[in-house]
Amino acid sequence: MRKRFAFVLAAAGLLAGSVTAGAHATTRGPAPAPASTKEGTVTAAQLLAKVQGCSQISSGKYRTDDETSANIPVCGANGAVFWKADMDIDCDGQVTSRCNEDTDPWFQDDTAFHQSDGEPLIADKLPYVVVPSPSSTWDYTKSGIKGGGVVAVIYNNKVQYAVVGDTGPTNIIGEASYATANALGIDPDPETGGAESGVTYIVFKNSSVSPIENHDKAVSVGDGLAKQFIQNN
Repeated sequence: MRKRFAFVLAAAGLLAGSVTAGAHATTRGPAPAPASTKEGTVTAAQLLAKVQGCSQISSGKYRTDDETSANIPVCGANGAVFWKADMDIDCDGQVTSRCNEDTDPWFQDDTAFHQSDGEPLIADKLPYVVVPSPSSTWDYTKSGIKGGGVVAVIYNNKVQYAVVGDTGPTNIIGEASYATANALGIDPDPETGGAESGVTYIVFKNSSVSPIENHDKAVSVGDGLAKQFIQNN
């Protein structure tokens, strides 16, 4: 479900570090930085050069948050769809020390798509993107997009490959998992983190990663699809 970091950390009386809350240890602050912030061989500049314009395929536009105006279209390209928005943090799925009801006021213990063992995804481990639930504005399934589909997420000249892992409200766009944000250098705190703008999401049509939780495979498949995208657009 969509979240918005509407609370101030200090006002909520929350401090950095780890505290014990409920039945689990709650960890505040970002996870350790990933070993590499560059994935694959295609650069952010190469991908961004192919998404300068927009051939709108959505029948309307999306909000980035409940309080903003609807001004984000979903755009079509050869082999992909894309949008440019903000990034809110999805911490839903399996309970961990960083993603739980204590760290995230909007926490839900499930995701729209599940791991190969049937369990929900792990938001602070797996890079995934949230797509709007199907509506008259846009139905992602009719664009060749499905759970486990590959996404290139671009921010601050970095490329992070992710999968389609969850669905959100029908009128809002621009959300990804804790792990996605962390890898891109975005504050992943589900309550106060995220990026206000500057995030590009390129979702490759008719793509899939199986098992969905295999991030190395997402990178391998994504890099190949990114090369095709550059060649064909």
